[in-house]
Amino acid sequence: MDTFIVTLPPKQLPLLRGWQAVPAHLAYRLGPGPHLFRADSAALPKGGLMVIDDRDFDGLGQTGPLCQEVFRECQARGFSGAVLDFENRLPPLESIVARLDEQFARRGWTLYVNERYAPHAPHARVMIPSALSGGSLQRRLEEALERFGESRVTLALEKRAEDFALPSPTGSGQPLSGQELEQLRQRLSPSIFFSSELCARYFTYMGREGVGHFVLFDDSDTLTRKVEVAHRLGIHIFLAPWAEISSCAAQLGIPRRQEPRPQRR
Repeated sequence: MDTFIVTLPPKQLPLLRGWQAVPAHLAYRLGPGPHLFRADSAALPKGGLMVIDDRDFDGLGQTGPLCQEVFRECQARGFSGAVLDFENRLPPLESIVARLDEQFARRGWTLYVNERYAPHAPHARVMIPSALSGGSLQRRLEEALERFGESRVTLALEKRAEDFALPSPTGSGQPLSGQELEQLRQRLSPSIFFSSELCARYFTYMGREGVGHFVLFDDSDTLTRKVEVAHRLGIHIFLAPWAEISSCAAQLGIPRRQEPRPQRR
């Protein structure tokens, strides 16, 4: 049985009505102090997971009291865990991850971390991004399973589009919004191909001054293919932004909730 964790702001929670998915509330951030700040002033619902980002974290101050703030918020809101959406590389974040991992494991809560922080959280589930610019998704997931074990690997689905100027020694391209991708496709009318290794679609074109470009992108079908690859390897926990998968939720395998039948009198 798959578990789908979907991230969304609390005010959009009604959009999940009718779907069997675990909400992960985009409502928390680490800030100066350090303290836990609520990014959305609206009252939060009970249950699900909290998502914490570190965009405003400066690395200063004691981390122990901050971890207690996170722990108390989970208790007060009835959260069953947290997703640590940490992008910075600050040593205090390693301490925060390690403390929360120990506290959550003792309580029976689940912590989700990216691969960078996995060494500091031996009990946490590790989020492996579904988007690659090279190699093989299947091999990428096999390596993650070898490192962390089947029970800890979570596939983080993301509908990504990038434009790579060739050659691309860094393996990083220019991110494209959905609108920018559509405008590019309409202007170029390119032949579009599917990469079975990356589980993504792509096309090429010549830009200004004769520079070649390689555009790699996802759609509903490629996300479904990625879920299928994960299934074959025994991975059944997925995390994704609701804004990116809402149009293909049923295709991905997120089940509908059964509405209670009205009782006859």
